[in-house]
Amino acid sequence: MSFVDDVVSVLPQPMREIAYRHHELIKFAIVGATTFIIDSGIFYGLKWTVLDTKPVTAKIISGVIAVIASYILNREWSFKNRGGRERHHEALLFFVVSGIGVVLAFVPLWVSSYVFDLRQPNVSFSVENIADFVSAFIIGNLLQMAFRFWSMRRWVFPDEMTQIVEEFEDLIGEERLGHT
Repeated sequence: MSFVDDVVSVLPQPMREIAYRHHELIKFAIVGATTFIIDSGIFYGLKWTVLDTKPVTAKIISGVIAVIASYILNREWSFKNRGGRERHHEALLFFVVSGIGVVLAFVPLWVSSYVFDLRQPNVSFSVENIADFVSAFIIGNLLQMAFRFWSMRRWVFPDEMTQIVEEFEDLIGEERLGHT
């Protein structure tokens, strides 16, 4: 029994049914929380040291490292029962979708930093870091999370059985049209 199964088993029955129905989303969120910690730690480690004047560069580096961790965790856990693509094709799609997600995550930070100029000495250290956190980790991550979950299910880790059933139904429909 997995960690998620252990947690879900103690939920009240109505919530348990919802959790089972949305198990991929829950696992995706757990992977997201894990990579959020990776992303945040690396971002602030870089931003407060060697890249103190380049927050967008720090965010891109931390985002790329978090994406690599995300691929491994999502492939081997969140979406392990999906797929059907060759690994190199799947990995390429994952990194393209995640690259778009990284851009979605740093655009709000770029706007905060360079359009609104919420950087020192214009604002205090606290205001700068609160603005960076809200723009990069709240707004940016919400944008990328919604996009990535939809894209992962749609293109990267498609539900192979659903596609087979749809193709089969199309064939049956074509066969009926041919015999009527």
